[in-house]
Amino acid sequence: MTVELTKQPNKGNLAEVFLTALKLGLTSFGGPTAHIGYFRDEYVIRKKWLNEHSFADLVALCQFLPGPASSQLGMAIGIRRAGLFGAFAAWIGFTMPSALLMLMFALTSSGADVSQAGWLQGLKLAAVAIVGLAVWSMGRSMAAGPIRGTLAIGSAAAASFIPGAGGQLVPLLVCAIVGLIAFRSSEREEASALETKSNLVGSNIDKPISFRAAWLSLFIFVLLLIFLPIAAHLSGSPLWSLADRAYRAGSLVFGGGHAILPMLEQEVVGVGAGKTTTESFTAGYGAVQAMPGPLFTFAAYIGASMAAGFKGILYGTVALISIFLPSFLLLTGALPFWSSLRRNRSAQAALMGVNAAIVGILLAALYNPIWYDTVRSTSHFIIVLLIFLLLHIWKRQPWQAVLVAALAGWLIL
Repeated sequence: MTVELTKQPNKGNLAEVFLTALKLGLTSFGGPTAHIGYFRDEYVIRKKWLNEHSFADLVALCQFLPGPASSQLGMAIGIRRAGLFGAFAAWIGFTMPSALLMLMFALTSSGADVSQAGWLQGLKLAAVAIVGLAVWSMGRSMAAGPIRGTLAIGSAAAASFIPGAGGQLVPLLVCAIVGLIAFRSSEREEASALETKSNLVGSNIDKPISFRAAWLSLFIFVLLLIFLPIAAHLSGSPLWSLADRAYRAGSLVFGGGHAILPMLEQEVVGVGAGKTTTESFTAGYGAVQAMPGPLFTFAAYIGASMAAGFKGILYGTVALISIFLPSFLLLTGALPFWSSLRRNRSAQAALMGVNAAIVGILLAALYNPIWYDTVRSTSHFIIVLLIFLLLHIWKRQPWQAVLVAALAGWLIL
């Protein structure tokens, strides 16, 4: 089958990437799984910077890497749109609103707990509708047919049954193997050709990162894992110690912001320099649930809560950069290899299985923790239906639905 490729438009600029990510950073509530729904709506449906399959491929890559998957996904899209500096623009835009709010909360609060506020519950309910719509829409294109549909449902069951990061990695690996066996056919060749036609929609970047830059990123990643503990030990500085602990947390934890909490609590709660109290830690965790953007900005709060004034801002900034830096290094180290691998016919077949697994993993996350922890009454369910109506029937933008949900939660709950 011959497919005539369309002429690719010019790549985007950094301002465009930053402003789009900033919009998401101001409106994306509900945690990393919900962020995928927001990202899909903005980057795939509205901006058309990439298509469903390319989006799912990047989601799969970020699921395999440790660190905050949604932030890595935003960085990857920024790279494809505007090159390496596009990753910085996307990260700053998506992270800055939540990070600034968490810094302010640490420097001005007295440990207030906002986790039970009605408007916050409304924001969580908006995330339920957004993720539900994303699962439905992605499933129609990436889990169509009996084989892929079965893989998606099986992945949802496995992700629900297997605890921790294994609930994501096992379905991804199994579905990749099944896809490799099942989809190396003429049908897949046709799908591949159609995908190639729109694979780089919105970008003329074929190889945004060289293999040399990728190897350098991986070298720096390993070097910092070795150097930071030594620097912290030899200097005795709380600042170096904070950087070391935050960097290790961002390097070694799978599963997003919630999964990183036990490691952070073990590292930073206690008595002495470079430590914070249990009460302060708990208050910060409650506050970060109310913030849009990545949960990893909790690190900014932890750092800022260890000191006052300018020193607190410095500590918060160091913790924030240290916890996100591994994500950037690992992504830039893996992306060129992933881009080359996915052009291979066998890899494309495996990715069909992986994409179906992504739908299943999102479906499992929609049930637990998103639905299970959020929808607890008839009023909650009605608000979810209202937001779904706004998004799916009335085609309102997510930020408008978020405002309605927050208002409904404040008035009703």
